[in-house]
Amino acid sequence: MPRHSYKKIKIKPDQWYKSYEVMKLINYLMIDGKKSVAERIVYQTLEDIQKQGHEPLKILRQAIDNVSPLHEVKPRRLGGASYLVPIEVRRERKLFLALNWLIEAARSKSNKEYHSFDKKLLTEILEAAKNQGNAVAKKLQTEKLAEANKAFSHLKW
Repeated sequence: MPRHSYKKIKIKPDQWYKSYEVMKLINYLMIDGKKSVAERIVYQTLEDIQKQGHEPLKILRQAIDNVSPLHEVKPRRLGGASYLVPIEVRRERKLFLALNWLIEAARSKSNKEYHSFDKKLLTEILEAAKNQGNAVAKKLQTEKLAEANKAFSHLKW
């Protein structure tokens, strides 16, 4: 339990698309405070989606919906044993998990096939929009684990 209550920081939408999800993607992609680099990568990716004849925000939202898990497990210690208790995922956490799994899956792609990160991110977003790819596999794995531990759902907090 936290000692101090904190005020949640409101994030403003991005400049180009006026989208909360795009700004979150930029923030999660950012490394060492280099926001301009993360912005360039994300905007280049969305521009490439548009060049392929798709609506960039629609494809991104579809990818996020396909990667967002409905349930996940949290360990609960009870009587010397740890149980994995399935819980429903909150809306903010769904977005966090989906975007991080997309970024993680893009980072795990080899550099031989794709020469820049924006190409990796582009293919991962397009695959996720089609309900394929490593990020969707991670979602299915998480939900499968939650389904397997459904017997412990009565141990909720």
